[in-house]
Amino acid sequence: MSQNPPDLRPDLARAQVQGSSRPGQPTIGMVSLGCPKALVDSERILTRLRAEGYGISPDYHGADAVIVNTCGFLDSAKAESLEAIGEALDRNGRVIVTGCLGAEPEFITGTHPKVLAVTGPHQYEQVLDAVHGAVPPSPDPFVDLLPASGVSLTPRHYSYLKISEGCNHKCKFCIIPDMRGRLASRPHKAVMREAEKLVEAGVRELLVISQDTSAYGTDWKDRESKAPIIDLARDLGSLGAWVRMHYVYPYPHVREMIPLMADGGVLPYLDIPFQHAHPDVLKRMARPAASARTLDEIAAWRAACPEITLRSTFIVGYPGETEAEFQYLLDWLDEAQLDRVGCFQYENVAGARSNTLPDHVAPEVKEERWARFMEKAQAISEAKLAAKVGTEIDAIVDLVEDDAATCRTKADAPEIDGCLFVDAGHEGLSPGDIIRVKVDEAGEYDLWGSRV
Repeated sequence: MSQNPPDLRPDLARAQVQGSSRPGQPTIGMVSLGCPKALVDSERILTRLRAEGYGISPDYHGADAVIVNTCGFLDSAKAESLEAIGEALDRNGRVIVTGCLGAEPEFITGTHPKVLAVTGPHQYEQVLDAVHGAVPPSPDPFVDLLPASGVSLTPRHYSYLKISEGCNHKCKFCIIPDMRGRLASRPHKAVMREAEKLVEAGVRELLVISQDTSAYGTDWKDRESKAPIIDLARDLGSLGAWVRMHYVYPYPHVREMIPLMADGGVLPYLDIPFQHAHPDVLKRMARPAASARTLDEIAAWRAACPEITLRSTFIVGYPGETEAEFQYLLDWLDEAQLDRVGCFQYENVAGARSNTLPDHVAPEVKEERWARFMEKAQAISEAKLAAKVGTEIDAIVDLVEDDAATCRTKADAPEIDGCLFVDAGHEGLSPGDIIRVKVDEAGEYDLWGSRV
């Protein structure tokens, strides 16, 4: 996991808050690292601070203190978080740390003893208390009004919608349940109320996120539905915005979601963390999946919704992975023909059970397997995109420049998938517009076209 792209990092500046700061108003900066779920946490913290009268600074020097929302999923992410904390200390000096790495306060203070406070993931009240202690609030009830849509750190036309916290799986390579706890789903009405407000504020695309989206609501003892995510997806699809599902485990009840995609209520897009295909590797990972049944599920999804886009991520070089197991993964990928694929080389995470597994794979072997995997995935992507040349598809506009508009199709999530560049007929477009485009050219991951 790496930090958010530069144009989404709050410390580089574009928190969407109406109005300018007033004289004497206390201001807070934010550095948000990690996944979209952490970005949502950052938005909630800033929204609460904005309601209490704090201004939001787009840079270090304009802030009375800086919050660093950290990622602690991988050792490389921990190192990046420590580096970000150090940068904030150097450039501002008054730093409050929160987020996943905050679950290990001694790890942070051992490197950066001058931080003002350390809180764990989604500990909103503790973060606010730390801010109050460092920079006392000074609200003006006649000026400091909370915008109806809260504070957003993404472009105005799309927004992440977090539906639950935590995870009940016990994957050996992952420590998220230790950091964020067991599954805790938000009430259906609360999710819908937030979604409705976002759409009313102009959001055209809702990106549904959690640690395990398809398990949403299964932690409710008195639930009426066996799979509450289906009811939630149906209701979200009635709001008129694009609804994109992320982090969906391939449970059998996911089949019930596919008709919603075929009917257009939910985007025909599933982001599914398969992680591997060989049954022995999946067993060593303690993953709740089996590759043979997964291929059957994929076939069923495509039969019900031929236009569905499937995205996933995989880990290569997991402890004990043999050349034969890796080749099995490549062969499985050939058969599965996934549309969008990401790949990570395994690395130890402090506290993960996989660290103690035998037969760790050498770094040079992991690198070589990663390159082979990505070559295979790239070839599949290139062939699938080439088949779209000459077709007409819908696209949402993300950015408009003089020479072209950068858009995304229903098959593309922001920041992780490809783009559709419209270099003819893009005049007068604005971010958030949904347009019809004829595809003229295809590359390995991106498309080019002209507006119809």
